Amino acid sequence: MGLAAFALTDHDTLDGLPEAIAAGERLGVRVIGGCEFSVRVSWGEMHLLAYFLDPGDAAIEAFLSAARKDRIERAFKMVEHLRAWGVEITEADVMAEAGNAAVGRPHVARALVRRGTVPDIQAAFEHFLGQGRRAYVEKTLPPFAEVAALVHASGGVVSAAHLRDRGTRGALTALKAEGLDAVEVRHPRHPPEVTAHLSDLAGVLGLLRTGGSDWHGDDHDEGRTLGSSAVPWDWLAALEARSRESRVASREMGTAGGTEAL
Repeated sequence: MGLAAFALTDHDTLDGLPEAIAAGERLGVRVIGGCEFSVRVSWGEMHLLAYFLDPGDAAIEAFLSAARKDRIERAFKMVEHLRAWGVEITEADVMAEAGNAAVGRPHVARALVRRGTVPDIQAAFEHFLGQGRRAYVEKTLPPFAEVAALVHASGGVVSAAHLRDRGTRGALTALKAEGLDAVEVRHPRHPPEVTAHLSDLAGVLGLLRTGGSDWHGDDHDEGRTLGSSAVPWDWLAALEARSRESRVASREMGTAGGTEAL
């Protein structure tokens, strides 16, 4: 595909990073460690991409461990709701679909497809799992500022993911004031006018630009295929420079805190 680098940003886990980084080193492809968080913002839920995270980072791992536990509890509540509606499905069905991944609604949907309850994942969301549907369960969402501060303390940077029509000047200005570094400009579900709008806003507001395929590894990703949203190398360079600033600031705060404690 001609990729020189890519970021692995699974939801609520860093577990895939060591294997991906090692494979990248063998193949000459740079792998950027990252993660995708679900956070609470003014309009509800937003997905937040974090880049330049290190595998095994203790603070990040502790946070993600709690998030994954919440995910399992949410999925099991969905199973309860489904069974109450007479749908044959078990917690074990969902966990089998998830494997080692962070459990989410897509795994419940795949279990429903495998059971023959619905013909495909889209139907599972339309009938049962979409917001306001029969088996939908709200997420427990940490506030954006809390997650941004956590990522910055670990030397990472944060980018607001696939905002589409949510990417207004007012929203991005407010998020920047709480720690936003970048905005995802290129995404398979962003039409050209949205891409141009977000790119212009990023320039005006002093935000960095990111882009990604949002590929989930499935064959039915509706155009979201690996390499489908390539970005210029200088975008990565700017993100890396911001990461270095975060690491320096984090070390300085740590030193200042230690001196004050003494």
